[in-house]
Amino acid sequence: MESMQSLWPVLAAVAAYLVGSLSFAVIVSRVMGLNDPRTFGSKNPGATNVLRSGSKAAAIITLLLDAAKGWLPVALVAWFGPAYGLREGTLAMVGLAAFLGHLYPVFFRFVGGKGVATALGVLLGVSGWLGLATLLIWLAMAGGFRYSSLASITAAVMAPVVYVLADGAQWQSSSPVALGISVMALFLLYRHAENINRLIKGTESKLGKKAPPPVAVPSPGAHRGHPHHRAAKPDTTTPNKPTKTGKRRS
Repeated sequence: MESMQSLWPVLAAVAAYLVGSLSFAVIVSRVMGLNDPRTFGSKNPGATNVLRSGSKAAAIITLLLDAAKGWLPVALVAWFGPAYGLREGTLAMVGLAAFLGHLYPVFFRFVGGKGVATALGVLLGVSGWLGLATLLIWLAMAGGFRYSSLASITAAVMAPVVYVLADGAQWQSSSPVALGISVMALFLLYRHAENINRLIKGTESKLGKKAPPPVAVPSPGAHRGHPHHRAAKPDTTTPNKPTKTGKRRS
């Protein structure tokens, strides 16, 4: 019995990782007949890049499913874990496992998204109020500056701060959960390194901007022109001059 109790946290973490490995940006895009989000825009399989395809419905569905796969493992441990001896440590572990599954999905060659929506789902599983506070921070930054990456970076930094400072208000903080949220924040900053560079350079794409269409590559003979469309050479032949006719003498 004791061996099973020590095995439950591991099994819960593995299950959470597998759920997190479902890349819904790719799955939803395939189902809805859209381009693979890994081939355009930021090439990130996430809701923001799906939005660049022009389909708001696909982006919303992706956002909700990515958040749900972070929320579900944490919520299940919070609801049913105590009966199996699963406490805050396991709750933090499954949340982090689902988040890492999104970043490094086993079903998609370990190439995943940046984890913003999944991290939000994990926070909602820890506490609905914590998730709501983090979401409001994201919305305020996104609405004010129109940069999804800047909003995500700010929310990632503020999430562990809010969790610790608001202890006792709407939730009771614990060291394992605080550590898990902090690790997620560090991973989010790491995954947004390129965005940070583009923000500094002023080249970061704003929200709602569609991905540019692919540039057509000209064929090798495009500059020589098609043989049927070559310009006609000017006619250099001298026109026939009319001949003078003389009068006959009588």
